[in-house]
Amino acid sequence: MKVEIFFDKNTFTATYVVFDESTKDAVVIDSVLDYDNQASELYDDSFKKVLSFLKEHDLKLHYILETHVHADHLTAAPLFKDIYPQAMIVIGENIKTVQEVFKSIYNLDSVLVDGSQFDYLIKDEEVITAGSLKIKAMNTPGHTPACLTYDIEGTLFTGDALFMPDMGTGRCDFPKGSAVDLYHSIQKIYSYPDDTVIYVGHDYAPGGRDYKFSTTVGEQKKNNVQLKESTSLEEFSNFRSERDATLNAPKLLLPSIQVNMVAGNLPKPENNGERYLKIPLSTKGLSNEN
Repeated sequence: MKVEIFFDKNTFTATYVVFDESTKDAVVIDSVLDYDNQASELYDDSFKKVLSFLKEHDLKLHYILETHVHADHLTAAPLFKDIYPQAMIVIGENIKTVQEVFKSIYNLDSVLVDGSQFDYLIKDEEVITAGSLKIKAMNTPGHTPACLTYDIEGTLFTGDALFMPDMGTGRCDFPKGSAVDLYHSIQKIYSYPDDTVIYVGHDYAPGGRDYKFSTTVGEQKKNNVQLKESTSLEEFSNFRSERDATLNAPKLLLPSIQVNMVAGNLPKPENNGERYLKIPLSTKGLSNEN
């Protein structure tokens, strides 16, 4: 099994192509659709880089895997589906909880909350195969209630549950997020052998170091700045509560959620031919609300 990393510096997101060099079987994990927030314009440079790699190596794409509904970038899953119609867009079955929450927040009356926008809802501990590749799903909620870690041939892809040891873990202040849940999720990851390789969902290169995307369970247990093997649930929960209260919302939060919760499908054009995203408007900062 080989892993190819594609890094989008605009959103600090790592997209992975995992493939078998001999059989050409492949999956894509956490793809990126580029979005200019100021112009509200989509473009597909990140998608094209991954697609070029797939075609150059004549890979057979079986699945477009999502670790969760991302709040910091849009998914390019439908673009891959257009080129590889046999490939299935996969997310955890708890996506239904996320859809219920955000359907209400965005007042999206037409959105179904049964996960049917995705090709396959995978269950905790379920194993699927992509040709020669064996993929096991492990529920790792906390950052969101629908977060998954994928175990592919003994290598873990943790999405936003764990970052590099000098960065820590994902935040837990999104709706239905939970530091307690994330603590227990990471204990599941820490139960793997110390030499197990982990690929993370993002890296922000703290201190100006080079960008890094892979670590091991042993390194995390020893050096994770927020959750070591010895860290108690109370310590971690208190830390995350205090830390998350200081964090700004991701800059692409509003467009990302409403697109990603429906498998990357864009809003349908309205009668003028244009597509529109919804932006909830808070008036809590006004002294006199009109």
